[in-house]
Amino acid sequence: MLVVGNGRLITRDSANTYIENGAVLINGNVIETTGTTEEIRRMYPAAEYIDAAGGVIMPAFINTHEHIYSAFARGLNVNGYNPEGFLDILEGMWWNIDRHLTLEQTKLSAYATYIDSIKNGVTTVFDHHASFGHIRGSLNAIEEAAKDLGIRTCLCYEISDRDGMEKSRESVMENVDFIRHVQKENNDMVAAMMGMHASFTISDETMELCNELKPEGVGYHIHVAEGIYDLHQCLKEHGKRIVDRLYDWNILGPKTLLGHCIYVNEHEMNLIKETDTMVVHNPESNMGNACGCPPTMEIVHKGIVTGLGTDGYTHDMMESWKVANILHKHHLCDPKAAWSEVPQMLFEGNREIAGRYFRSRPGSLEKGSAADVIIVDYDPLTPINKSNFNSHLLFGVNGSMVRTTICNGQVLMKNRELCVCDEEKIMAECRQAAGKLAESING
Repeated sequence: MLVVGNGRLITRDSANTYIENGAVLINGNVIETTGTTEEIRRMYPAAEYIDAAGGVIMPAFINTHEHIYSAFARGLNVNGYNPEGFLDILEGMWWNIDRHLTLEQTKLSAYATYIDSIKNGVTTVFDHHASFGHIRGSLNAIEEAAKDLGIRTCLCYEISDRDGMEKSRESVMENVDFIRHVQKENNDMVAAMMGMHASFTISDETMELCNELKPEGVGYHIHVAEGIYDLHQCLKEHGKRIVDRLYDWNILGPKTLLGHCIYVNEHEMNLIKETDTMVVHNPESNMGNACGCPPTMEIVHKGIVTGLGTDGYTHDMMESWKVANILHKHHLCDPKAAWSEVPQMLFEGNREIAGRYFRSRPGSLEKGSAADVIIVDYDPLTPINKSNFNSHLLFGVNGSMVRTTICNGQVLMKNRELCVCDEEKIMAECRQAAGKLAESING
């Protein structure tokens, strides 16, 4: 038994419970109960105790769209790189990186991403991986890092025809083999999906192959209408809009996750809703790539399950919340926009998405849910209560304020010190690998 107490407890349960001097009791890898610190400690005096010291105790974050392969891009200068648009960014930066990644660099990229996630209070990561320099075994390499660090993850490989049909078929089989491996292992800390890049880099031949080979029980993780070219190409080559094409290929459904959805119309939103397909919004990436602002508020209002991701732009979910909040206010010229919708995406949408792949139900602190808990070092200047704690988090908290991170009942970080690895050693290896990758790209 482990008690995390003496903090401002935000449970994110159906009652949206807030307890001023609250505590959560962890029994193994699940939440046993919550209450005041006094009553929980009185009932379980022998339990191990972690003192939140007045900070915020809340569920750990879930990130529903990451890109581990981008970990070594920070500060990277690519010779001749001068993008004029999104396609130039893809070809000159991201596809360039993934074509040069070795298997070892992929694994170290996973360590770097997962470590940063833990330090920002993220314990569940949905990753969309690409490493066309070394495809086979890449998902197993990422899985090894996740297991070593004790973090929960859902993985897929990015199927694409952009480097030829041989590599496209190889990427299909990487997904198929990993999905079967995960299903056989039946470890609730690792899940798998069928990854796809985007409609404009996937031929009908590859779509058919995916339909034929995808194991039952999983859906697809695919970028949808992230750039206007994706839509234009689909209309020109296939005579239909992207979501219609995905529907015709039996890709939509309750286990499928659509990234971005910037250039979708009302008909497509209705189709997403009717098929109970999930969507994930990545505000910083959309802004940084100058792709446009998606109709996310409309998507949420239609009742579509919508989550919040980072697209590899950051590993701080609070940062994504802040950016999404101001992006949609600015875009819609409406100061009321995004106040309730973005936290709904982050705390309810992400929990629902995770719940479709993990039996442990991460994302809330209530009996039977996953024991994923964080302590945030936040001492509010103004009164905090049930009616305003979201505003406190939005304007007062960022990921670097997370002091302690617990996943599946295991303490991964305590008082900003990682408990599950030698961070200094791993980061030294990552820096060396990043240098070699940069040399390879510019060599």
